[in-house]
Amino acid sequence: MKNIAVIGGGITGITTAYALLKRGHRVTVYESHRYAAMETSYANGGQLSASNAEVWNSLPTVIKGLKWMLKKDAPLLVNPLPSWHKLSWFSEFFAAIPRHADNTAATTRMAIIAREHLFNWAQTEGIDFDLKQRGILHVYRDKAAFETAGKVSILLATGGLERRAVTAEEMQAIEPALQGQFYGGYYTETDATGDIHKYTLGLAAACERLGGHIRYQQQVEHLLADEQGVRIISRDVTGQSDEAAYDRVVICAGTASRALAAQVGDRINIYPVKGYSLTIALKDEISRRAAPEVSLLDEASKLVSSRLGDNRLRVAGTAEFNGYNRDIRADRIRPLVDWVQTCFPQVSTEDITPWAGLRPMMPDMMPRVMQGKCPSVYYNTGHGHLGWTLAAATAEMLVELVGE
Repeated sequence: MKNIAVIGGGITGITTAYALLKRGHRVTVYESHRYAAMETSYANGGQLSASNAEVWNSLPTVIKGLKWMLKKDAPLLVNPLPSWHKLSWFSEFFAAIPRHADNTAATTRMAIIAREHLFNWAQTEGIDFDLKQRGILHVYRDKAAFETAGKVSILLATGGLERRAVTAEEMQAIEPALQGQFYGGYYTETDATGDIHKYTLGLAAACERLGGHIRYQQQVEHLLADEQGVRIISRDVTGQSDEAAYDRVVICAGTASRALAAQVGDRINIYPVKGYSLTIALKDEISRRAAPEVSLLDEASKLVSSRLGDNRLRVAGTAEFNGYNRDIRADRIRPLVDWVQTCFPQVSTEDITPWAGLRPMMPDMMPRVMQGKCPSVYYNTGHGHLGWTLAAATAEMLVELVGE
């Protein structure tokens, strides 16, 4: 049994802490906010989506990105101002294109494993997180996009996922609320949706019941590591400094992981890729009936929707390469509102809550579950847009790596 510190109280850090506690380790979580899941794990798209496991490293994605670069409301937006961090990240992104198929299959396998752990943990700990096991429907507006999706389905099948092609008429039967002209779709019945924030809060409470210690409002400032263990120097909201020693540390700090890794001699080339969401309050009966029950991914707009309970609809998407900027831009939120008004015109968009979060993205889209150069340092980070989908699997992988 080891005394282990986990840095980060988002979905990755809390699932890691829980998995370590279940194996008998002593665990302390460092979280800079007052509560768990207050950054990227706060208001994502809600999808537990093995069907969205395709990595982005492909020539079609590059071509689309170049076309969209100067369009402010584009699904993918890259600030053209260069930085060494951005240039190195994109260089490694291009280098990973030959591994597109293998990485997609590997991500699919992780996603399938993750949802079993996640569901089991929720049942064991009695966590209500607005789970809907209604599947995810990917929709396509033209034949070319639909046929491209068929090729992706082959890669997903290599990873063990089954999804089926559906006609426009079958799509209407699966989700009657959806309005518009579509060529066809792909439906993955085994996918699901849920509220990542509620789940993470529930699992954090379970960690404390199991004897874990969560140190909220503690900003980790320095990380010192050698073969014998680690020392963490942190500061609370009053400015008081604290130092504590541990046998091991696991860095699960999202976009902050890169800077922490550098302190102990490791290079984790995470880039913060901003995503936006809006949460619509379904306050009237007409809106509740008109909102979708089945989760959707619209390939043309790169937007997803998830029904969270009876009274909320979450819509999310877009990718913005703009450094560590957390601003919520009106011109990036507007396409999400327009999509709802087009596809679900009877849903009121009077009461919406916009949000933006920084996804911790590795150039090859693969999370890093690994030991650092120093044997007392471990990583479970870099999940990008699939943290909710993959975290439970990578937590178990991390525990196996740490050992007894």
